Amino acid sequence: MDDQVTRREVLKKGLIGAAGLTVLPTVLAACSSTTATPTAAPATPVVTPATGPTPTAAPATPAGQLTGTLKIGSNHSDASELSGMKAINAAFAAATGLAPTMNTVDHNTFQDQINSYLGGTPDDAFTWFSGFRMRFFASKGLATNIDDVWATAKSNYTAGFATSVTGDDQHVYGIPVDYYPWCVFYRPSVFTAKGYTVPATWTDFIALCNKMKTDGLTPIAFSDKDGWPAMGTFDILDLRLNGYDFHIGLMTGANKWTDPKVTAVFKQWAQLVPFYTSGYAGLTWQQACDTLISKKAGMFFLGLFLTGEFSTVEKGTVTDVDFFPFPTLGNSYDAEAALDAPIDIWMVSAKSPSLAADLANVKAYMSFWAKGSTQVLMYKANNGFIPTANDADTTQYDPLTQKAVKIVSAAQKITQFMDRDTRPDFAGANGMQSFLLSFLKNPTQDTTALQASIQKFWDALPAYAG
Repeated sequence: MDDQVTRREVLKKGLIGAAGLTVLPTVLAACSSTTATPTAAPATPVVTPATGPTPTAAPATPAGQLTGTLKIGSNHSDASELSGMKAINAAFAAATGLAPTMNTVDHNTFQDQINSYLGGTPDDAFTWFSGFRMRFFASKGLATNIDDVWATAKSNYTAGFATSVTGDDQHVYGIPVDYYPWCVFYRPSVFTAKGYTVPATWTDFIALCNKMKTDGLTPIAFSDKDGWPAMGTFDILDLRLNGYDFHIGLMTGANKWTDPKVTAVFKQWAQLVPFYTSGYAGLTWQQACDTLISKKAGMFFLGLFLTGEFSTVEKGTVTDVDFFPFPTLGNSYDAEAALDAPIDIWMVSAKSPSLAADLANVKAYMSFWAKGSTQVLMYKANNGFIPTANDADTTQYDPLTQKAVKIVSAAQKITQFMDRDTRPDFAGANGMQSFLLSFLKNPTQDTTALQASIQKFWDALPAYAG
């Protein structure tokens, strides 16, 4: 790296760019370490003002000893992320005398059951996503605003991050804690041994895939058992082919899924499918990542968080990971250098049975997460999660993170990921996850009928009243 990129430089162009728009999935059940039977969410949500409990002043940094309880719901279930959560909770307990009670649910279950979870008996605070996903639940009255916490924390963030946690009613509903870019990952030792060159254009990318296949490698590690990984590929191809404005219009309903521009995305994507991992529909992203780790696959398009899997499987291998932006297609949108860079946040529920008693403790926890020193604890456990706070100690970042920060800062347009940039009832397992799997089962199909089905599904959704 020829220079160190600061957090403020990353966001001065508006890291949340895409955002005010982010999405979420369809259903979430009670967040507990044991499986709970989800309760059905109403087909048409009743939109109510999202004021939540009346905020009380909370210090920027917890002071003295806290008493009572603090219940949190987390989707940080992977080994490295769970280790980071334990370190953060231990640090909070040391600072305040109060150890949080944490319910950890695997990422996919947490997403799929979020609706019923927040509408039932949720924990006091929970992990979630910024932008539209956050605003959706705030508009339904399922989140508590934390304006008072933000009043003391906002000086530690750029304006872009502030936008990502502001609801439709202009109240603040979250604390941004990390972000991560989606890029093409590879192992430099494999590229060196095989004489491969990092591709910058689509033509070079396809040529490399063919060469890897000839050499006995799976060119592109891919998985879609989790439902969401395929969304990342659609996003980047749509951004490269049609540009940021069209993509965001598609996510929000301003553009139609029957548009020939969408057809072009599927045709472009069909060129990649022959290079994918065999049996990808039944693989988790971790299993696909393991083929990259074991040098059976040459590349993997995913978020920076995948470095946590390297550390979990074989810690030493994380020094043999690099990435490059998804190749350009030689059109007017190359200059946008667009990419997905999702932002994770912590939120406060509105229906927690213990929230009234725990409110001061919850806000202390939110304030604790707003500090760079807290976020760096998660970064140390999983280098794929880049801290968002201005006061995070960037000298602790490894070269890969420094490169990620630089790439994000160079992007002229940034989105947050399909299932965060569109509405949850469209992006979930019954919506786009299913439609994209239908495409992948037969990538050479005439997608006219598929696109018509997607648009029909969108048109049948109830109006969103934010």
